[in-house]
Amino acid sequence: MSELEGRARAAIDAAHDADPEQVDGRPAEAVYADRLEAWVQRLVEGPSLALRLAARGQHLERWAIPRRQFPEGRGGYLRWRSAVHERQGRRARELVAGAGGDPALAERVARLVAKTAPPDDPEAQAIEDAACLVFLETELGEFVREQPRDKVIDVLRKTWNKRMSPKGRALALGLALPAEAQDLIRAALG
Repeated sequence: MSELEGRARAAIDAAHDADPEQVDGRPAEAVYADRLEAWVQRLVEGPSLALRLAARGQHLERWAIPRRQFPEGRGGYLRWRSAVHERQGRRARELVAGAGGDPALAERVARLVAKTAPPDDPEAQAIEDAACLVFLETELGEFVREQPRDKVIDVLRKTWNKRMSPKGRALALGLALPAEAQDLIRAALG
């Protein structure tokens, strides 16, 4: 790891440390960053510095804009998500530049974190795949408990068809998921 990467990761991790939500005694964002980064390493051989930093900063200070500040429903959710992505990209740019990253690197990380890279961008797709795999592996169980079966199936179908690459789908099929989750995935794909 280069000095620049070490400084940028330390800055991102320091921001994660402020997350008020904890998972197993650690900031939830730090746990998510570990998981997303691990999937990116499996998805991409020799990921670029920008991709590694973007994976580390994917949920950067997500807690800073509470969902409750936006109206209920899909429209409110989409406006919240857009505001969060914009802020995350801006903060990622600041942190990478502050760590000594050149403007091109800081901008590339910001675009990947803010999800403003073109849809056919392979690194943006790797982050999407990694995010979907983290969801399936660690968040699907809770989502199933909170949502009606039809909604879960609809979300899984859309995730599979619109957000995941063939490589991401293949890795998803290899996950060791509980029987209920496997049944829901089969129903979504059937």
